[in-house]
Amino acid sequence: MRNEGINVTEYLNVGKIVNTQGIKGEVRVISQTDFPEKRYKKGNVLYLFREGKDVAELTIKSHRKHKNFDIVSFENHPNINDVEKYRDGILKVKKDEVGQLEENAFYYHEIIGCEVVDETGELLGTVKEILSPGANDVWVVKHKQHGKKDILLPYIESVMLDVNVTDKKITVEIPEGLIDDEN
Repeated sequence: MRNEGINVTEYLNVGKIVNTQGIKGEVRVISQTDFPEKRYKKGNVLYLFREGKDVAELTIKSHRKHKNFDIVSFENHPNINDVEKYRDGILKVKKDEVGQLEENAFYYHEIIGCEVVDETGELLGTVKEILSPGANDVWVVKHKQHGKKDILLPYIESVMLDVNVTDKKITVEIPEGLIDDEN
């Protein structure tokens, strides 16, 4: 598939290929999806984007977890020589293939870039990334004031009062001591 005419905004990141795994055509992927079991399901098609190269359409042959990686192989890529060239490539899915989520569940791309305001309506900043350290996600908010530390908001009901992805606005209640006003 040629890169010309491809609108990258029509695709969402699934993961980055960081290395090969063994000699049988498997690759190590650092996932950027909440749904690895769905995205890497046998028979699914992903699109590989690499700088300066045509977009490659790859069909999943197998998937397994190993340490912090998703180990993936692709149909018609039986050995290391077939996949070595994919290192540092970004695996993506078409935006229209993502499907609907349950109520109060969001895709990362819907949250990143949203303005965050407190219950009084005061702008705190903008969500710049989402971390998944354990029990719940943490939304990293770039502080509105230059030089101030990022605000780390746990994605829990008591903090997230309203998430409006249509208006790109999130209303939160900041627990005492969460924002360090000294910095």
